[in-house]
Amino acid sequence: MPNLSTQQLTDVKERFIAYLKERNLRQTSERLAIFDQIYAIDAHFDADELLKKLLADGVAVSRATVYNTLDLLVECNLVVRHQFGTKQATFERSFSFWQHDHLICLDCDHIHEFCDPRIQGVRDMMGEIFDFEITRHSLQLYGHCQKESCAYRGDG
Repeated sequence: MPNLSTQQLTDVKERFIAYLKERNLRQTSERLAIFDQIYAIDAHFDADELLKKLLADGVAVSRATVYNTLDLLVECNLVVRHQFGTKQATFERSFSFWQHDHLICLDCDHIHEFCDPRIQGVRDMMGEIFDFEITRHSLQLYGHCQKESCAYRGDG
């Protein structure tokens, strides 16, 4: 996941602040700290991991505030929520980053991200065929790594 420039980070934070203002919601230091922590993470995370990082950094925040802020960030399209199998929901930042899909290992839950332009082509074709404006998609493929050298296999 590419890092954002300082200007991009400022822009996305301003978008979140404007979203709060439009809905007459308070711009609290806790909400902004949650935002900052999320945009510092370069991987998928769950709400509990986020809460632990915030608390470790000395941010006094409740679990409810973390969950509520995640919901707000998902609503304003700055964070994406994923439900990989029966696991707890995971999240990732979504501002200014490339469309990608996921391979999920059923043995260790490792998530491999990949991008294949053919999937974008199928998506675009389906939109045309059904006269449907597709705004996003999600593709998760589940299985078992077959590489002998895989660090995630856990059998070696």
